[in-house]
Amino acid sequence: MLTTNPKKQLSRLSVLAHHFSSEERTKSSFKPHCASAMLALASILSLESSISTESSISEIAMPLIPRTATVCDHLKIQPIEENEAGLNCMLSYWHGLRDGCVGLLECRLKWGGPLAVQQLCASGIPQLLINMLAVEVESEKDLVGLSPVGVVWTISSICHCLSAGALVFRHILVKSEHIRLICDLLSDIYLKLVRSWRGPFGGKDGVRDIVNAIIDLLAFPFVAIQNVPGLPSATASVNSGFLLNVGSPGGRICMEDIETVRAFETNTKIYIQILLEVGVPGIILRCLEHMELKYCSKLIAFIAKMTCHRPLAVELLRKGLLDPFRMRRLLDSSNPREVTLDALMIVSDLARMDKIFYENISRADLLEPLKEFLTHEDPNVRAKACSALGNMCRHSSYFYSSLATHRIISLLIDRCADPDKRTRKFACFAIGNAAYHNDVLYEDLRRSIPQLANLLLSSEEDKTKANAAGALSNLVRNSKKLCEDIISKGALQALLKLVADYSMVALNPSKRDAVSESPLKIALFSLAKMCTHPPCRQYLRSSELFPVLARLRQSPESTIANYANVIISKASEP
Repeated sequence: MLTTNPKKQLSRLSVLAHHFSSEERTKSSFKPHCASAMLALASILSLESSISTESSISEIAMPLIPRTATVCDHLKIQPIEENEAGLNCMLSYWHGLRDGCVGLLECRLKWGGPLAVQQLCASGIPQLLINMLAVEVESEKDLVGLSPVGVVWTISSICHCLSAGALVFRHILVKSEHIRLICDLLSDIYLKLVRSWRGPFGGKDGVRDIVNAIIDLLAFPFVAIQNVPGLPSATASVNSGFLLNVGSPGGRICMEDIETVRAFETNTKIYIQILLEVGVPGIILRCLEHMELKYCSKLIAFIAKMTCHRPLAVELLRKGLLDPFRMRRLLDSSNPREVTLDALMIVSDLARMDKIFYENISRADLLEPLKEFLTHEDPNVRAKACSALGNMCRHSSYFYSSLATHRIISLLIDRCADPDKRTRKFACFAIGNAAYHNDVLYEDLRRSIPQLANLLLSSEEDKTKANAAGALSNLVRNSKKLCEDIISKGALQALLKLVADYSMVALNPSKRDAVSESPLKIALFSLAKMCTHPPCRQYLRSSELFPVLARLRQSPESTIANYANVIISKASEP
């Protein structure tokens, strides 16, 4: 409204509101001038879509939005025929008669708080909105009075209704006919119509808006249950959780109503089954064909979220998620950072989930892009690349020879000294897994030993130190060829120093929780593995820190005491 003065904002918005508030008692028809005024106000308020509920604009606007009963009455009224006099002079050819009404409804749901959502849901708004979409999809003419922006506002309103609780969630999303109806708006035919729409909210931006609105709706349950123990977290990745949480009422419900979230958890398997029945994974993948990747951040984030659930992951793969051409497109260096990160997360999660997916990943021909990402300027990308490679070595040695062929091991070792702490942590994880299954890569990994030792002695996170200690354990797991380097490069001494540093905590019964979170157990496990080899046993016996291990046999933590006993026993062997 071109002013920051609250009084002027109220005055100007009130002028628009007067045109439809004066018609509140008229319920037999939806007057064009009323629809036009609603559209104008809704369009202005939509510019404030990214603001919080504490915004002065939202506080000013809420009293001006029609009451719940009035909104319901307007939406129930059948749109007047196109040839009725006066219609075209009030609304442009590119707008629907109900656009403004659903736009203001969305604002009330978004800014009115839980009470407003409950009142609107009790008035039957969710089913009314679903019915409107059904007419929109099935009719060749605009019998429902919605343009593309009206459809987006309708979908967004349904999404906000989901925060009313489990009953509304089950009524809307735990019904295959509703999911099928919503996904019809992602059909090739419908998206092509939106793309060819020459008015406002059409074209490429219109396709992006409707796809994103539907993703917000479909992703709602996954966002709502993100903090429930035992389920994949929406914030597990550096960005997919963030993108799916932005503006989503599902992100608030977890804090406000944990019982509702638990109800969502109970229905998750049913919901996933409905997504599979309707074919949502394939539908979402096809949306990539209608959008430029610069618009696809939320779309890829949702694909990454679905990949966390095995049944959806299997169906995504069946529909060509890891098609080489598609993956080259997703991993192109010119893509937005968010697309790159989620594409890497998809690969990482699939590799982590099961070795049966290794063949799919191999056919996607990803090692060269992953190699390039190890030296990417963005530390988050480097960390994700290390994580993906680590998971590709998690279950078997399937990729070992390919890592050697593409000369990736050397770059992974360099990442142990990366300036970014997350990258260092995942580099240690990847190196450990590259050494776990056999000794094929031991020669390539030899140079990692001093790097891993340095991490044990520096002020790193405990998880990074644990990964480094585990990697050293794996470097002696399958043969003794690296034992001399383990000793001469200071790795064995670094493990003993770490054990000594944490020994006081381990001997204190009141510090049991701190011990469980420390790298001490992994370091002791690593020393026990090294005691398999005579050179390491000899070095341990002669070390000035060896008595620390003897004291740890008295630890109140049984695992630590057992490891210490094993080390002392093995070290006494010739």
